[in-house]
Amino acid sequence: MPLILVPTPVGNLEDITLRAIRVLKEADLIACEDTRRTLRLLNHLDIRVPLVSSHEHNEKEKAPLLLRALREGKRIALVTDAGTPGISDPGAHLVGEAIREGIHVEVLPGATALIPALVLSGLPTHTFQFEGFLPPRRGDRQKRLIALKDVPCTLVFYVSPHRLKDEVADCVHVLGNRPCALVRELSKVHEEVLRMELEELVEKVQSPVKGEMVLVVGGAPESSRNEPEESWEEFAREAIGQGLSVRAVVKTVHERYGISKNRAKAFLMTGEPKESHPS
Repeated sequence: MPLILVPTPVGNLEDITLRAIRVLKEADLIACEDTRRTLRLLNHLDIRVPLVSSHEHNEKEKAPLLLRALREGKRIALVTDAGTPGISDPGAHLVGEAIREGIHVEVLPGATALIPALVLSGLPTHTFQFEGFLPPRRGDRQKRLIALKDVPCTLVFYVSPHRLKDEVADCVHVLGNRPCALVRELSKVHEEVLRMELEELVEKVQSPVKGEMVLVVGGAPESSRNEPEESWEEFAREAIGQGLSVRAVVKTVHERYGISKNRAKAFLMTGEPKESHPS
């Protein structure tokens, strides 16, 4: 029997397909992120199927059990709390293991926060880059944003409410002021779309904001893309000026420009690049 990934509503419970309902009813077992959340959905749909938890902290441990059940002919549906499994949610590990074992995998089309938020933003949609959640640590987050600074297409991020203020501030700090949209509580009663510049959004989110959120940010302005690429020394000085640690800048310079870590560190400590000697 195949492993079937079933998207579940991100808000409005009506946003589930007829096919998804049928697959859940016919399953012998439903693997889910949080059994309590999934049970509420199943009760709403009047579905009675055994549940097993498979979340980010135990999915590698649970994978052998689920794969064994699939080999035995059990019908297993995989869901997460909301949206499509495997997209910034558990599921990718089990899918990879199933494919490696030759088990057929199906993914149903359905609910996701990514596409509605992108379209609602009003920003260009013909090409975009989905980044999921940014790293929780400030240094790692800024390093990732630096790598995205020259990307010309629209950027889409999932955002945690308790990191929203810091993440928007880092976007301004690294990417500069750009058009953006904060899409909150998609498909729910209090759905809200804030379309503005990043600098204005920073002020808007100083007070706590609740709910599930997607941040959509415009791509790098054409004027900045047409400028000659800055030297690694200029990049390093600018990154330090933006508050990144020496360690983070050294690592980024090494990865982005191929400069040795010792040479980059010496430049940051003395202001002069260390001579590289052939070995």
